[in-house]
Amino acid sequence: MSHQTLSTALFLVFVAATLGITFWASRNTKDAADFYAGGRSFSGLQNGLAIGGDYMSAASFLGIAGIIALSGYDGFLYSIGFLVAWLVALLLVAELMRNSGKYTMADVLAFRMSPRPVRTAAGVSTITVSIFYLLAQMVGAGALVGLLLGITSSTGKALTIVGVGLLMVIYVVVGGMKGTTWVQIVKAVLLMTGAALVTLLVLGRYGFNISGLLGSAATGSGKGDAFLIPGLKYGTAAQGLAGKIDLISLGLALVLGTAGLPHILIRFYTVPTAKEARKSVLWGIGIIGVFYLLTLVLGFGAAAMVGGEAIAGQDKAGNTAAPQLAEAVGRAVFGEVGGTILLAVIAAVAFATILAVVAGLTLASSSSFAHDLYAHVFKRGKVTEGEEILVARISAFVIGAVAIGLGILAQGQNVAFLVSLAFAVAASANLPAILYSLFWRRFNTAGAVSAIYGGLLSALILVIFSPVVSGGATSLFPGAHFAWFPLSNPGIVSIPLGFLAGYVGARLSKEYNPGKYAEIEVRSLTGIGAEQAVRH
Repeated sequence: MSHQTLSTALFLVFVAATLGITFWASRNTKDAADFYAGGRSFSGLQNGLAIGGDYMSAASFLGIAGIIALSGYDGFLYSIGFLVAWLVALLLVAELMRNSGKYTMADVLAFRMSPRPVRTAAGVSTITVSIFYLLAQMVGAGALVGLLLGITSSTGKALTIVGVGLLMVIYVVVGGMKGTTWVQIVKAVLLMTGAALVTLLVLGRYGFNISGLLGSAATGSGKGDAFLIPGLKYGTAAQGLAGKIDLISLGLALVLGTAGLPHILIRFYTVPTAKEARKSVLWGIGIIGVFYLLTLVLGFGAAAMVGGEAIAGQDKAGNTAAPQLAEAVGRAVFGEVGGTILLAVIAAVAFATILAVVAGLTLASSSSFAHDLYAHVFKRGKVTEGEEILVARISAFVIGAVAIGLGILAQGQNVAFLVSLAFAVAASANLPAILYSLFWRRFNTAGAVSAIYGGLLSALILVIFSPVVSGGATSLFPGAHFAWFPLSNPGIVSIPLGFLAGYVGARLSKEYNPGKYAEIEVRSLTGIGAEQAVRH
């Protein structure tokens, strides 16, 4: 049996199983709390696994392994940044958001402010960040199928992206949060098992000698000793100072962005108590921490056993490095058949990764549109739960279509890099508004709207006029030249602008409600009043 046939069979088995879970969950989805928050019925361990399943995306598995395999030490910084970011989420956001909100980020912001402008801004930001993140998953899907089925044409990869997009919409429309959460739990277990297996096989080939692995990686990369020291991707002689600043900008976006990601924030509402919210984040950190340590071995192992030239030959951004490594180490340890089987297993896990994450992202953005924009802005709260859920399901189709279109356009970009842009937008627009709302008594409506729009627009404008969009070989429009902003990662400029805009906006307005701040302060720190709020 060829690896294409085996991979396709395993993938279809997973799709059938997860669709079964989704339809099973749909029978227990009766109201808005079920659709948006899974009925708040998940334990800390279950939600921790789901958080891991949500967070360990195609960027984590495919993109980071690829960027380490091609860029060495500089790619390793993605693993560290994604991991450290969880400390910010744990210390500043997780429990406070769970106690303060109901279904979405906007619930927290609107509690002590004028709800319509704040919900509008939060809804726009949530959908924008989610589409950036969805973009990366779609690109990963196209690259993976190109490896499995030997598809090299853009049309073939585009059709794959369309298929994945349709599946993700089905998960959300049918299963809601309950179905999506169970899919993410299954995917997290599969991903950890698959990554650990490949890691152990790679280390075993080198006698569990890390130094030997790194030496072989430096040789296989074709870059020599430069592969193991900073400066191969960022801070090169050609980039000069801009490259070093770009590296700092990337680190800021990765570390601060997680606490503002909409699909991560809504996970804190699926547990029944603040204690379970803390537990879920601790479980999530443990699972994610182990996984990112594994990505280091996957990346350097791919450079050592596959080689930088072969990786870039299959996908110039390196997105197929992990599956290529699985095939190479499987063949080396178990023979030709073993390589085929291991590639098929890892490819099926990668598909599972993409499907689970895009379902979470689509749910976050469609929930925000239905709950924040439709129910509270357009209808001013005069809407039934049934109507709200119907709108969420319809918006899932629209958001899916947009993500499919942009995913086709962005083929050729490294998916870890694309996700770093989503982190930059989240850290610039969402995080300032969340932190100010939770910790600054003087914060008000004007400040929240200014923070969200200021951070969002500055990040988007800087990305549009950066080498990401024009002027480079891997740009979205390589033939165009309007990149006047020299950095690929806008965070070092846009994140401070988001905080500054929120501060100035709040100071210029005299409106604020100290009584409401006192109430949300008590609720966020103690949980008192939170349970009553979620029932209404």
